[in-house]
Amino acid sequence: MSQIPPGRAVLLVPLLGLLWGFNWPAVRISLTEIAPWTLRASGMGFAGLVLVVVALARGVPLAVPRGQWPRLLLAGFLSVAAFNVLLAFAQLAAPTSRAAILTFTMPIWATLLARPILGEAFDGRRLAGLGLGIAGLVCLGLPLIMAGQLSLGLLFALIAAWSWALGTMVTKRWPVAAPALTIAAWQLLIGGAAAGIGMLVFEGLPVPKLLSPHVAAALSFHIVGAQALAYFLWFVVVSRLPAGIASLGTLMVPAVGVLGSVLLLGERPTPTDWLGLALVVAASGAIMVPARGKG
Repeated sequence: MSQIPPGRAVLLVPLLGLLWGFNWPAVRISLTEIAPWTLRASGMGFAGLVLVVVALARGVPLAVPRGQWPRLLLAGFLSVAAFNVLLAFAQLAAPTSRAAILTFTMPIWATLLARPILGEAFDGRRLAGLGLGIAGLVCLGLPLIMAGQLSLGLLFALIAAWSWALGTMVTKRWPVAAPALTIAAWQLLIGGAAAGIGMLVFEGLPVPKLLSPHVAAALSFHIVGAQALAYFLWFVVVSRLPAGIASLGTLMVPAVGVLGSVLLLGERPTPTDWLGLALVVAASGAIMVPARGKG
């Protein structure tokens, strides 16, 4: 897989967008019969083990310098554990489509945090992205505020975006001297372990039960497709393509997530939701995709 030429690796970008995008309705369907801590512990834990197997098969070392474990643990907790657990509870308390849009405001918060933490200046592209992102948040939030429809679930989604952004800043400010595949494997295992502790504390040991066919299908897609396979494909993409092209797959995720929520969950986003989605995707594009010649 790692020998895929760049021309064919481009085909994996929309596939990633589809896998991660349809993961949103898959998680919501899974949550109808599986407790949130249990779902996240199994998903992240299994995906982490798959990446460990992939790393061993490709001869990628799994060792991390001893003094860098604290930063790896912190980044894994923020970017993977807290992020995924918060989103599970967000989807239980708010429409999946709105949760997906709010979560992908992450590049906006990362841009704001990069100024004090990394010393990165606000150039024209970042300022444009911030302006579009703020407009998107206004489109999403103002109608809900006026209608008194703000929910705890939307707050969870927003906190998840902040946690993802802060974890990204930790990774950039204090990088770990290890291959990206190794870092991802350990971070997913950290996330799975953290969710497993939450499962034991709040839910207890899961009791085996027969899942309905549609939940079993959604769970299988979530664990095998959107976690294990997607993370593996992501590292193939980032190793073979410029960062700007790889980022396009991420930009697809909220749009696919909203469409998936319409098709699979029967949700009906409002016109302001669609406008907010368009503005948030445009904001992420302005911030994440490098200018020509920088990708």
